[in-house]
Amino acid sequence: MTEAPAISASPPGTRVLYIDDDASLGRLVEKTLRRRDIDVTLADGADAGLAKLAEGGFDVVALDHYMPGKDGLATLAEIRRLAEPPPVVYVTGTDEGRVAVAALKAGAFDYVVKDVGGSFLELLVSAVEQARAAVDLQRQKAAAEREVIEAKDRAEMLLREVNHRVANSLALVSSLVHLQANALSDRAARDALRETQSRISAIAGVHRRLYNSDDIRQVEMDAYLTSLVEELSGAMADEGRWRLRLDVEPIAIGTDRAVSLGVIVTELVTNAFKYAYPAGEEGEVRVKLSRADAEQVTLVVEDDGVGWTGKGEVKGSGLGSKIINAMAATLRAPVRYDPDAAGTRVSLTFRG
Repeated sequence: MTEAPAISASPPGTRVLYIDDDASLGRLVEKTLRRRDIDVTLADGADAGLAKLAEGGFDVVALDHYMPGKDGLATLAEIRRLAEPPPVVYVTGTDEGRVAVAALKAGAFDYVVKDVGGSFLELLVSAVEQARAAVDLQRQKAAAEREVIEAKDRAEMLLREVNHRVANSLALVSSLVHLQANALSDRAARDALRETQSRISAIAGVHRRLYNSDDIRQVEMDAYLTSLVEELSGAMADEGRWRLRLDVEPIAIGTDRAVSLGVIVTELVTNAFKYAYPAGEEGEVRVKLSRADAEQVTLVVEDDGVGWTGKGEVKGSGLGSKIINAMAATLRAPVRYDPDAAGTRVSLTFRG
């Protein structure tokens, strides 16, 4: 219940609907509230009050309990069923605590007791002002939340456009590198440029996925790695007749980690295409991404070829191994080579 107040002026334009079958009390309420710059509309009983309320435009409803035909609690229930009900200040008689509690449980904002001591009107003014202030605060909060959502939507739309442009730019760079590689007669130089093209494509793929994603903070790895592996298979088609098998669980990880993981997969698959199987032999390269537990993700790339344990002389320039180790460091994941594997089996586990 509202206590006797130090009362500040009510916000300009406050409109109150006072529902009570006591006409004389209603006129006294109207006179008192108007002195506080509160616009009051009187309704003689529940049905009249509900009819006026249906017209809209009221900030607060003051509702008496005892009325013929339909009491205050029944009227309160109908008010609460409205799409956007105004707050209700419930008016009860002296020593009717049970009724007041029932009104509060039914959704009343506050209650005021009619008494003979003369504080009823002041308490009613205070309750109305507090109810209006609560409504204003709720509206301001809702407006602020809408602004935050709209700002977030604008930012996400902008980031999607940025990712779209980055992906297109990287695709253009990849095409230029491809053209340059085709123009070279030196096989080593041509292979180096093709590997560079694959690395660029791996990064571009992340940005393409973010452009089409509902959550631009994460990349769905099953879709991303499927697309990446398809590109690698096409790019390495002339290296031999390899089969590339992909087994990826539906895991979403952050953008930076997805880039690092994509580059690692590109390097490991490219190395397997180049070195796992002697010329003329068929073989399989397998890529698997799965959850090790609730917080850890494991990547495995393996083949059944000649095998390498990560030690000894590095084939080629060794740049691929350096890139793999650098990307794994960003994931804080050690690169492990299984010495007991039939071919080469590389794995790393990271938080994701």
